[in-house]
Amino acid sequence: MNKLLENDLILLRAVEPEDLDTLYAWENDTDLWKYGSTTAPISRFALMEYIMHEQQNIYGNGQLRMMIVRKDDLQLIGAVDLYDFDAFHQKAGVSILIDRAYQQGGFATSALALLEKYAFDFLKLHQLYAFVSKSNTSSLKLFEKAGFIHSAVLKDWISWQHSFEDAIIMQKINSSDIQ
Repeated sequence: MNKLLENDLILLRAVEPEDLDTLYAWENDTDLWKYGSTTAPISRFALMEYIMHEQQNIYGNGQLRMMIVRKDDLQLIGAVDLYDFDAFHQKAGVSILIDRAYQQGGFATSALALLEKYAFDFLKLHQLYAFVSKSNTSSLKLFEKAGFIHSAVLKDWISWQHSFEDAIIMQKINSSDIQ
């Protein structure tokens, strides 16, 4: 395994066909839709097509999903994404999901640190950012703990159940780029 994508607690790996059932459960959990951009159920077929045809090429696809696996028992516990990858401006968005059964175990912090190292040291990105709903205090704390700063508030940015909520833009600049 590539040491760039693992630490003592977890490892990050590509999406595999055996992840189908777990991805299906996460993608169709309507309680999670308010944190992302999902607006309708996703079929097993569509997810299998994604798994089978995803080439894990961030330069071609503009996105990359890696699965978060607990090292002690190889249990799949979450996923982390780089999206809206912009090679010219050297930036990408970040999203992260930890299965409810594994939250509060330090896995999100660990995964975000590995993703950041990969993005900054391997992909040579200048910055990472995340859009976090104002009510998602767990995610706001996670990104703050990882050194992301509040850079802006987008008023009424997220529509959910007949109301609107602000989104906080969290950013982290690659410290090795700062002169």
